[in-house]
Amino acid sequence: MTIRLLLADDQALVRQALGTLLDLEDDFSVVVQVGRGDEVVDAAREHRPDVALLDIEMPGLDGLAAAAVLAEQVPDCRVVVLTTFGRAGYLRRAMEAGAVGFVVKDAPAETLADAIRRVVRGERVVDPALAVATLAAGESPLTARERDVLIAARAGGSVAEIAGNLYLSEGTVRNYLSGAIAKTGTRNRMEALRVADDRGWL
Repeated sequence: MTIRLLLADDQALVRQALGTLLDLEDDFSVVVQVGRGDEVVDAAREHRPDVALLDIEMPGLDGLAAAAVLAEQVPDCRVVVLTTFGRAGYLRRAMEAGAVGFVVKDAPAETLADAIRRVVRGERVVDPALAVATLAAGESPLTARERDVLIAARAGGSVAEIAGNLYLSEGTVRNYLSGAIAKTGTRNRMEALRVADDRGWL
């Protein structure tokens, strides 16, 4: 049986190198490659891959959001998140989005090939150390709106600009920022953003 693969990564060199590497395996065939998250579902519908390997940070739609849409609209395609960021929060969100595998990019090639074969057999594949870290970290304490406000704060805009972008009042934005700062145990919004990023909560 040949396992049909979809690769989604916004870095063309990484994506092409990975495709070349995987095509060397006798039982793999890379049937489509895309560089944007919002191209994943259409590509999967057209090419009917068995497994989609999705990077997390992509333009258009991030890999976690793409995984959720894929799980809903092309349920026969199994999702493996392949990322540079081995963060506990990302793993939890990936599993919640319907991914059945989570592999970091610095893993050996054999590890990735084994993960692909195992998810096709119906297994879930997660790095054991990362699974332990995820359980220890617990769920994100941030509400959806606190998360939205922190993401909007990435650009470094004023409270007024964040409020305008999210169609909220300035007072509401300040309240959400204060909540996020308290929950991350930090002193200001940029520290809160860094901690939430590091833990994969955004």
